[in-house]
Amino acid sequence: MAQQLQSINLVAPAFKGVNTEDSPLAQDPSFAEIADNAVIDKRGRIAARKGHSVITTNKTVLGSASIRSIKEFRDDGGNTKIFSVGNNKIISGTTTLVDETPGSYTITADNWKMVTFNDKIYFFQRGYEPLVYDNAGGSVIKLSTVSGAAGVASAMYGNEVLAAYGRLWTADFSSNKSTIYWSDLLIGHDWSGGTSGNIDISKVWPDGYDEIVALAAHNGLLIIFGKHSIIAYQGAEAPATMSIADTVAGVGCVDRDTVQYTGTDVLFLSHTGLKSFGRTIQEKSMPISSLSNNITKDIIAALQNETEFFRSVYSPEEGFYLLTFTGQDVTYCFDVRGTIENGSYRVTRWPSTGFTAYTRLENGTLHVGTTAGISTYTGYSDNGFGYRFKYYSPSLTFGDSSRIKILKKLKPTLVGANNSVVFMKWAYDFDTTYATAEFTVGTQITGFYGESEYTTVEFTGGQLTNQRSLNTTGYGTSVQVGLESEIDGSPLSLQEINVMALIGKLL
Repeated sequence: MAQQLQSINLVAPAFKGVNTEDSPLAQDPSFAEIADNAVIDKRGRIAARKGHSVITTNKTVLGSASIRSIKEFRDDGGNTKIFSVGNNKIISGTTTLVDETPGSYTITADNWKMVTFNDKIYFFQRGYEPLVYDNAGGSVIKLSTVSGAAGVASAMYGNEVLAAYGRLWTADFSSNKSTIYWSDLLIGHDWSGGTSGNIDISKVWPDGYDEIVALAAHNGLLIIFGKHSIIAYQGAEAPATMSIADTVAGVGCVDRDTVQYTGTDVLFLSHTGLKSFGRTIQEKSMPISSLSNNITKDIIAALQNETEFFRSVYSPEEGFYLLTFTGQDVTYCFDVRGTIENGSYRVTRWPSTGFTAYTRLENGTLHVGTTAGISTYTGYSDNGFGYRFKYYSPSLTFGDSSRIKILKKLKPTLVGANNSVVFMKWAYDFDTTYATAEFTVGTQITGFYGESEYTTVEFTGGQLTNQRSLNTTGYGTSVQVGLESEIDGSPLSLQEINVMALIGKLL
């Protein structure tokens, strides 16, 4: 029956990330059907994500709730303080969480947005009087109680706040979705004096009625994200005379907490996927592309099913933008170091992390919020517990979907995976019942030149690789291969998989 032995060498499997949009039979094998708890490392390999290590030791004020937002406050004197919100409280600290909620101030929701401005940190949430903190005063207080405060009225109790062009800007109010208020120049507590003011944009939405969701500042523009459209104003340094620079119809922002600055662009989540503001402006006269084209249906389904809130973060150190649907406990990790041929970011998926908030500190450290308090994104375990790394290829046909394939061997090459149990999987013709071959990567010690152990172990230069050859069984017209491993202390990268099969007769 067998005619010839053929092989597909999957070099850097999942280099292009997950693709759930194209036909599995027509996919480039550089894509993955599944890439869970994974990132694309700097060498272009699919690798296990890092874990998180909880640094909170006393979370009494948080109770059983989760951290919903985190922000580092740093003033001009170099003083820093970490603020977070959760359990209907304003909280400070990382190891011991401290309740900073002002006395006689009742909070029943945790959807605060925090921004730093002119040596102070401000807290805004729809329907609540804004709060403010500075190191000189040493406590969180109502904005109206600041000396010299003016115009602090319910009309400006917005859900969105932006610090830009020397002012605070706020929008998205309980009963007004088209007005933006701005403070006096360099005075975040004055909303009625000096050059403070407001603007109603209800008549300039390009598609008629819309609602303000988020604000951003980029390249001298004030960007106003509606649910279904975008307006960009120029001259925001003098808002009383600013004018419309551009509008985009048909593309809006789902939630203010999906907006992230990358230094050269602004990323945001629309109803059809992850978008770039720069690209949206450039392509507005053409069909607008998405940075998440390869998982469009997954994103749309997640949007339709989300019942809680969104969280996101951009990390230049890690080279990713994380987007979390907290109600479904799933995070999409977009590799922002470059796009592939169709203009999309490479994407992987992190299920069941329990992550509910993020912030990047000035030194590059990534903090994560959970029900346990505040964690640091580091190491390769989730606070001492393992997590499952998964990679599954598209269906492989060896160039001919009409012939029988008899899989003979799988030869994976792993980097790292010290002392890990690895499961190689394979199945035929879209079957979801996988055959499994298991092996254990032994304990490996990296040898370095000049150290005493150099004479007793193989010199590796710091890169530990493990190659295996596994016999396989079964046959079908297409074959899918996968690899799973529990990540619990050691990194793992998948360098390549050599898939060898006998090609049989025509069906």
